[in-house]
Amino acid sequence: MEVANQYLREPIAIIVAPNGARKTKHDHVNLPMTTDELVAEAIACQTAGAAMIHLHARDANGRHSLDIDDNMAIYHAVKEAVGENMMVQLTTEAVGLYSPSQQMALVKAVKPEAASFALRELIPDRASEKEGHAFFHWVAENNIVSQIILYDATDIERYFQLRDTGVLPKTHQHALVVLGRYQPAQQSSPWDLRGLNLECFVEEEVRCAICAFGAREQDCLASAMLLGFDVRVGFENNHFDTTGELAISNAAQVEALRDVAHRFAIPLHSAQSLRSVLK
Repeated sequence: MEVANQYLREPIAIIVAPNGARKTKHDHVNLPMTTDELVAEAIACQTAGAAMIHLHARDANGRHSLDIDDNMAIYHAVKEAVGENMMVQLTTEAVGLYSPSQQMALVKAVKPEAASFALRELIPDRASEKEGHAFFHWVAENNIVSQIILYDATDIERYFQLRDTGVLPKTHQHALVVLGRYQPAQQSSPWDLRGLNLECFVEEEVRCAICAFGAREQDCLASAMLLGFDVRVGFENNHFDTTGELAISNAAQVEALRDVAHRFAIPLHSAQSLRSVLK
């Protein structure tokens, strides 16, 4: 029995990012943009194995929106559809259009169960640390899971510094390391996992997910799963399958990762078990 236990793996979570801020149906006809489409996509992806969905609201013209009404509507529509069976996360991505104050106001108004924040946007420098401290501690106190987005080794180092100094809380935290965002043509590779000092997340017991831009998204995420990291998949980062053809749907991309997990006996978190480890 002791020998067998050496092969037991900790559960990982599959997160889906179905639309992003910039893509439209010109990129993929099945990219969800409306409330009804996002509700249907959330249900399909949850059935396929995703424990969390990362939502980008769109306005009436299909543009990325941090408008409170737009986000309130989509968040509650999806949450009502999936209930406790899926964590629902709002983005605060600025896309060069929104200020930190607008990003923070959105989260304070909607109070989603989870939200993502780019460290570079919300706490860009030393001068912003005081406000960042107040906001992120408010987020944790309100039981909202912060997913802090990190793009390179420098971001990762700064993230841990901000945790050590108390600017960022040590509860209700989830990191997301992005591969390929600033690579040529936004194409990532499993080799990008090297040199990022990802062992810090293991040593500090900080739950971390990996996402990857480009055609090798599934290769990168399969590698990350074998290392024990959560993964985020979906049309936001890549809408092609492993053969280079247009993927059928976000749910199909989730299913592909679920199959990898099953093949390697990697247990998957449900929404309920994921919530319990992100407190």
